[in-house]
Amino acid sequence: ALLSILGASAQDISSVISKATFEQILKHRNDAACPAKGFYTYEAFIAAAKAFGGFGTTGDAVTKKREIAAFLAQTSHETTGGWATAPDGPYAWGYCFLREQGNPPNYCVANQQWPCAPGKKYYGRGPIQISYNYNYGPAGRAIGSDLLANPDLVATDPTISFKTALWFWMTPQSPKPSSHDVITGRWTPSAADSAGGRVPGYGVITNIINGGIECGKGSNAQQQ
Repeated sequence: ALLSILGASAQDISSVISKATFEQILKHRNDAACPAKGFYTYEAFIAAAKAFGGFGTTGDAVTKKREIAAFLAQTSHETTGGWATAPDGPYAWGYCFLREQGNPPNYCVANQQWPCAPGKKYYGRGPIQISYNYNYGPAGRAIGSDLLANPDLVATDPTISFKTALWFWMTPQSPKPSSHDVITGRWTPSAADSAGGRVPGYGVITNIINGGIECGKGSNAQQQ
């Protein structure tokens, strides 16, 4: 559905997805009941995308639209505020949440390269709900912000927030490919991948993003 309402072919993301389309896809994100009301803006999304040149600009027109649709679908799943009987269905309420709900742990693990800052917590924040110091650290380095020292920038600066999600989307984390490479057809599954049902498509992206929770589902039609 997302793919069908994205605009015609273009050379950059702002012309692949218009503000009107962005608002249509994420139409409930600014509902009064959503904690992230007013935070996730089209302008922040476009600004963040400019820092990742290949996003939404790789391949033919259909591939560009498919990538943006897949990104918005996956991040909507991560941040949905929908419920079973929600207007327009439970999956139409993406980008409702900004921070991980409940009383999350620190998500700090021993890591010499990306040590935790005293008193800081690395729970899920932003569109991809980036978690753990070993993700905040390299994401911050990639976008030019010290997210180990200032993790809450992901929940207070909308452009930085989108940038962390796009960093996770665009960056391979061995042995996992990047979601970008999967959706644009650049990833070739290994023999082990194929044997495990990991074939190019949306299901593999779900595994990349939420492997510990939702992996092992192969090309489940529910994820298509």
